[in-house]
Amino acid sequence: MITYHLSSDQPVGVFDSGLGGLSTLKKLTALLPNEKFIFYGDHENAPYGSKSADEVRRLSLACAEKLMFRRVKAIVIACNTATSASAKVLRAYYPFLPIIGAEPAVKPAVTAFPGGEIIVMATEMTLAEEKFRSLCDKYKDMADIVPLPCPGLMEFIERGETDGEELRAYLEGRLKPVITGRTKAIVLGCTHYPFAKRIISEVAGEGITLFDGNLGIAKELSRRLTESGLAANSSEKGYITFIGSGMSEDIEKTTEKLMELEI
Repeated sequence: MITYHLSSDQPVGVFDSGLGGLSTLKKLTALLPNEKFIFYGDHENAPYGSKSADEVRRLSLACAEKLMFRRVKAIVIACNTATSASAKVLRAYYPFLPIIGAEPAVKPAVTAFPGGEIIVMATEMTLAEEKFRSLCDKYKDMADIVPLPCPGLMEFIERGETDGEELRAYLEGRLKPVITGRTKAIVLGCTHYPFAKRIISEVAGEGITLFDGNLGIAKELSRRLTESGLAANSSEKGYITFIGSGMSEDIEKTTEKLMELEI
């Protein structure tokens, strides 16, 4: 049997189906500036949101294996779809490893606006999974939760399109039919969506607050690393290593653009 040792000087692994997890990575590095991170983007198989749960589980296990080969001390699943389909399986495969998943920020939205109408923008698979249905059931008596599948939105971000008339038209077509006078908040239930936060807010209109789960993910990682004695004890600033499937010059340029974008 191969023994896998964990230590505080190892990097944290982060993976996503593409570039959306960069929004999570930005929050992780802001909260934990001394940690080292390895980001794995499965560009070759993106998007995950339209795939079957079995396929997403298989791909997620492959991503985790790539990160484990790099000797990571924790894994962040920076993808709501992958979390819904594979978090339990990954934790069963690697019970010794802190594994933090993504979850639509329904709780903070409902807490902020009890009795209001909360729209949850997400991929079709995230909304179809039992994990999301259980989340809705938990808060169904506190607010009206409106699931809104957004096929195609992720692809805008993958192309580096975080603004523009085509994206605005897409969002108006999705949001305008479901926003009512009772809508109080929109939950961005995919890690790609925060990169379009500004234009989503404009289309939604005044008086509607946007929520995403990235700060919660970063706080949970911090808590788990500290609890496990794995938090970086160096005062030096950490760094990020970018790897992935289907890497290209265009993906590298879009990665750089998104990492520089304020969200």
